[in-house]
Amino acid sequence: MSGPHGAGLRRERRPTGDGDPLRVLVPAATAARLSRRSFLSAAALAGGIAGLAGCGETSPTAKTSSDGGLEDVLSLYSWDDYDDPDVLEGFSVAVGPEVRLDSFGSNEEMIAKLVEAKGGSGYDVVVPSSYYVQLMVQNQLLMELNHELLPHLANVMSEFRDPAFDPGNVHTVVKAWGTTGFAYDTQAITRPLATWEDFFDAAQNEASGAVSLSEDPGEVVYAYFNARGVDENTTDDADYDAAQEFLVGTIAPHVQAFDPNPGTSVIPGNERVLVQAWNGDARLGKLGSDDPERWRWVLPSPTNLWQDNWAIASGAPHPVAAHAFINHVLDPAVSLTELEYIGYSTAIDGVQAAAEAAGVEMLEMIFFGEEQLATMTEGRLTQLTHRQATIVDAMRAVVEG
Repeated sequence: MSGPHGAGLRRERRPTGDGDPLRVLVPAATAARLSRRSFLSAAALAGGIAGLAGCGETSPTAKTSSDGGLEDVLSLYSWDDYDDPDVLEGFSVAVGPEVRLDSFGSNEEMIAKLVEAKGGSGYDVVVPSSYYVQLMVQNQLLMELNHELLPHLANVMSEFRDPAFDPGNVHTVVKAWGTTGFAYDTQAITRPLATWEDFFDAAQNEASGAVSLSEDPGEVVYAYFNARGVDENTTDDADYDAAQEFLVGTIAPHVQAFDPNPGTSVIPGNERVLVQAWNGDARLGKLGSDDPERWRWVLPSPTNLWQDNWAIASGAPHPVAAHAFINHVLDPAVSLTELEYIGYSTAIDGVQAAAEAAGVEMLEMIFFGEEQLATMTEGRLTQLTHRQATIVDAMRAVVEG
């Protein structure tokens, strides 16, 4: 990934995990939780995957998507509060199509909706995270991009082109990238915290009963692995057994909640003492606080690195508008506006210098140096990824029980 002046994390092509694609796409435990939230049952999801995989091409190809004219609507399915309203309105004013926005809370939720629809979801642009892309492509959930309709693709930093999970950017273009750390209330925790080991120690002591963990199962389990010096992408059952024993038996009794976006509520309201958070979300929390110095942000070493991506859903009803939208947000000026709103790097050439010139606050929580990047690891799907959701579901049972 990219830091100041293009300093980058080494890119490595790695295979996807083995095993049942459904189990990896939407782990059984997570599918069950989605069902309780009125999305899909595991059985329906399995049928959707099987049906979709067997029906061949379900969407226009990249070449035919440019044959028609620009449509008047663009349907965007994105993460909650992850798109600047001014950018969406600006697209409609400058280009024409009206943007209709729906939000999801997890990759699993987004995938479940697309699978259920079998190419007829009505969504155009979707925003999957990196390690879900390959299996979405294998299950024909994404359309190939027509690069002729994306001249602003040339603005993307070279480190973010041709990613390991989508060689040649056939199906995706980077939207934003970030990392995971934690923040703590220095009035409640007076000693300095610097590592994931410190995080889990404080969780059992000063912060007990006032700990917030990420809703993303991978982030919770990765934090444990990084605290123990274990590869995030381990495929050793013993590592996951140890993670489950510690997280469920030792940590869960001290957890108050699993928060999706603690920066927008928990940190400004001082509702917790110790919160696991993505860098941009923690930054928003500090910016929204009446006493930002009360909260200290920590980037532990090592930690997880993630990337979210623009993509077009298979069967998109407005493929030309979808390409026009992606091209629009890759414009440097638009990208800067988006960066200021979401607080994550948009991986556009020159965006850091532009942010500095624009006086964007707390840039140290958006951009990271080469030494910091060298300690970050990109999580990927493996045959054991499904156990992350199982572990966090067991933790939830303790917290909510």
